[in-house]
Amino acid sequence: MLAVILLIILIVLGIWVAGSYNRLVTLKNRAKEAWADIDVQLKRRYDLIPNLVETVKGYAAHEREVFEKVTEARARAISAEKEGDVRKIAEAENFLASTLKTLFAVAENYPDLKASQNFLELQRELRDTEDKIMYARRFYNANVRDLNIAIESFPTNIIASIFGFKKMDLFEIGRPEEREAPKVSF
Repeated sequence: MLAVILLIILIVLGIWVAGSYNRLVTLKNRAKEAWADIDVQLKRRYDLIPNLVETVKGYAAHEREVFEKVTEARARAISAEKEGDVRKIAEAENFLASTLKTLFAVAENYPDLKASQNFLELQRELRDTEDKIMYARRFYNANVRDLNIAIESFPTNIIASIFGFKKMDLFEIGRPEEREAPKVSF
């Protein structure tokens, strides 16, 4: 009789361990999938930026510093993405977003540019991409939050520790100055 009870306890424990492990694997893979969504949208943004800069350059040739900052921010973001550190990527992406706002502020001073169909289309595509990036970040952060909660919660934390599951970083703004709107002066 004792052997039967012990066997039932071991079976229940085994089912619980397997279920917890599978849940952690699912959460980890969802977070990776969410990161891949961010990656796709960032690539799309990187591809749009040179076209946008070239379009604006034609109208605002003397705004060289703005173009250099946007180009530098884009290069910094691409470099951070290659490193794969979520915090560095978030920082570089937030810097890039603020330089793009500056570029659009410069464009406001050129009525011919604002009326250009090419510029309007690029601006629309970039705005659409920014919206998709924002959604992808929220989706990623929600999945990472769920994974991190599971890794830290008892008793799942025991399974996470045994099988080497690690917490993942959220995609967030790192520096307080990046939360402020960019200042543009002419």
